[in-house]
Amino acid sequence: MATGGAGQFVWIGACVFLAKSVGASDDLLSVPSGQPVTFQEMIWDQPGDGLVYRFRFVAPEIGSAGREYEDVEADMQYLCERFAIPRVAVTGPQPNQIVISLGQEETEFGVANDGVIQFFEAYRIEDETCILEFF
Repeated sequence: MATGGAGQFVWIGACVFLAKSVGASDDLLSVPSGQPVTFQEMIWDQPGDGLVYRFRFVAPEIGSAGREYEDVEADMQYLCERFAIPRVAVTGPQPNQIVISLGQEETEFGVANDGVIQFFEAYRIEDETCILEFF
């Protein structure tokens, strides 16, 4: 938000919606690597290229031996197809992209935290499958 003339506020950026109700945040999710993963939140917004759903997960083991990006890449694909797609609104606007993120701990969206490792991947939905799109 930026301040306009005469004390008026001008809203900048996209509308953001936070939803914890998409899934219980304390429930461990099953992923191919077997690492512990919990759901943090789902955020949607509409930047310049259309609607994006962001599904954020906590995976405290990422970055350690056996949990580098290459070791957990399949987990993100799995979470996109098995967690995100079933939760995408069937009757509402469809996203152009789904972003899956894994973080070592919960972080505030959009706030840099150099001490927390995070992995991200972007996908488009095609025939109920997540197709990797490179950032």
